[in-house]
Amino acid sequence: MRGIESVVEEIARFSREHGLYEKRILVMFSGGKDSSLALHILKEAGLEVSALTFFHRWSWRETLNWAMGFTKKLGVEHYLVDVTDGLLREAAGRKGPICINCKKVMLWNAKWFAINNGFDVLAKGDNANDKIIGALLDQCAGDIRLCDIPRIGIPFFRPLIKHTAEEVERLADEVGIRPYRMYEHARRRQWREGCPLQYIDREEVVTEELMNLAFRVNYEVSKIARARKVRVSVRVPSFEIMCWDCDEGTLREVERVTSMFGGKGK
Repeated sequence: MRGIESVVEEIARFSREHGLYEKRILVMFSGGKDSSLALHILKEAGLEVSALTFFHRWSWRETLNWAMGFTKKLGVEHYLVDVTDGLLREAAGRKGPICINCKKVMLWNAKWFAINNGFDVLAKGDNANDKIIGALLDQCAGDIRLCDIPRIGIPFFRPLIKHTAEEVERLADEVGIRPYRMYEHARRRQWREGCPLQYIDREEVVTEELMNLAFRVNYEVSKIARARKVRVSVRVPSFEIMCWDCDEGTLREVERVTSMFGGKGK
């Protein structure tokens, strides 16, 4: 298995071949393992790199604080942009999943932030498990790590796209990257946290009130999940409880919390 030094050397070689050492690179940085590892590798490879984090009213503040500490330790310039208003405009009145609308807001905000602030390349922490055939960023003429797509108007660099999620986990562990966890259930068994808005029921019309409810319920539930080291989230407004490895005691606690918000627990 390749270690982190080998991966950094490969990215450095790739960057030399594609002229990336003459570019300013802006990493879309969520504070998860993928984007943290991508930022670490680009920094270690000696590239001119900065981080961009989007947040909104319903973002987890704990993970944002961890992300800010990570970039400070890494010595990387870190920009924070509040996209609450744009997300509300895109999402309210439409059916879920809200993540589709959120990603659209973030992508176009990232593009214009980069262009307006003198960055030449946007970078993302996508790994091989994120690669979907036919997706915009997979329509690359050459090496999929660097995509120059006219519709976007700025090249995208994805240093981890040829590494599986399992490889990313191993490499992140090797360099001691351990992001703050909210112990969400998430949509896959492997760690894949995001924000509480992903738990609005799929067929519900999104409203600001539902967004507030998703945050409040899941923030309270996360306290139970962290204490018991299990992964729990609650869909709203159905109040469906989703849990990995929950015992009866945990479920009772979660049901108690949901009942405070009008749910019965399922």
